[in-house]
Amino acid sequence: MSPPCYNLIKDAPLEEIKRAGLDGYYADHDRALYFVNASGAPWTTTYIQSKGDPVTDLYENMTAEQKARSTYEYLIQLSDDPDVSDTLKFLREREVVHFQRFGETLNLVYDYLERKKYY
Repeated sequence: MSPPCYNLIKDAPLEEIKRAGLDGYYADHDRALYFVNASGAPWTTTYIQSKGDPVTDLYENMTAEQKARSTYEYLIQLSDDPDVSDTLKFLREREVVHFQRFGETLNLVYDYLERKKYY
């Protein structure tokens, strides 16, 4: 099971944690953050890609932002708590802005690469 949002369980009584089906998570991590994906696989640095080429790396970053945006969208669809949904909407919009900034930077890199170089 993926880790619940820390703020949702930090003060939850143990019985509530059990009712929510988070007793396995609690047994391993108490109420601490432990980053895993939706299938329960722990976060690893293999999720970070880098080729050393600015164009490739910027496209990789833009892709990551879009994946995060769509994940927030799916979480919003699953949420029935208005406060959680509002937070997720903010985070989703932040991913959109990150995507746009990476796109602007990509355009600057293309402009730089196309300029005539004087040595």
